[in-house]
Amino acid sequence: MESMTDNNLDKLQESLSLKFYKTGFLHQALIHSSYLNENPKEFKTSNDRLELLGDSILGAVVTSELYRLHPEWQEGKLTEARAEIVSGDALSKVGKRLNLGMYLTIGKGEESNGGRTRPSNLAATFEALVGALFLDQGFEA
Repeated sequence: MESMTDNNLDKLQESLSLKFYKTGFLHQALIHSSYLNENPKEFKTSNDRLELLGDSILGAVVTSELYRLHPEWQEGKLTEARAEIVSGDALSKVGKRLNLGMYLTIGKGEESNGGRTRPSNLAATFEALVGALFLDQGFEA
């Protein structure tokens, strides 16, 4: 029998036009530390490590594309453009546009404080999603 979680993962993958080979990576990307704090025996880890990885991957990919697209730009201009693109504000807008908040597994306290729509959570979840996709399918994905 398919669980609600599996159904939600399928819906998210469909909405993103992605198919994870190992949905465990996607599932982990959606577990906020507040849920883990309230339910320590249910999962071993939150999305924090994937967020760190995703942040690094995004920085590398964005920098590479800016470098390729703008050979006339000096290091300072490249750094400035990258910072704007991978800023928390920009990434939270992407997370909001992708409706990541509705898929996020969060604790009761975080839920009651608007955690599904909090920009920092949306940005972090997007970064975790990128990290999960990288682990599942590599740089090309």
